[in-house]
Amino acid sequence: MNFITGIHSTASALNAEQVRLDVVSQNIANAYTTKDVDGAAYRRRAVSFESMLGGARKTERGVRVSSVKADQTPGDTVFNPSHPHANKDGMVRMPNVKLATEMVDLMSASRAYEANLSVARNARALAMKALSIGK
Repeated sequence: MNFITGIHSTASALNAEQVRLDVVSQNIANAYTTKDVDGAAYRRRAVSFESMLGGARKTERGVRVSSVKADQTPGDTVFNPSHPHANKDGMVRMPNVKLATEMVDLMSASRAYEANLSVARNARALAMKALSIGK
């Protein structure tokens, strides 16, 4: 039995889900940011995963983040003439972040992280039991 391969796969999934949690948290934190560093409203970011099959050692398996891309769907435009970023018509372009969607993504990423952490703990327990058999 090779526990190391399973632990590497789980570790890669933990790293990928951590990135996903960070991106979702960033989206939630910027849900009302009407002017980003580029001067436009904040754009929601989404994480894409890809599987690792093979690799340099031909035994690597797991998941990695392939990209973090900005969602190009436009955000809502609201009428708020007193807002500092309102145009001459009093309209403000809001971010395309939907808090309900982000909360679902946050719960999903959190549960996936917990599941992978449980796999790592179980693999460790199995390895410890296997080591204690010979005593």
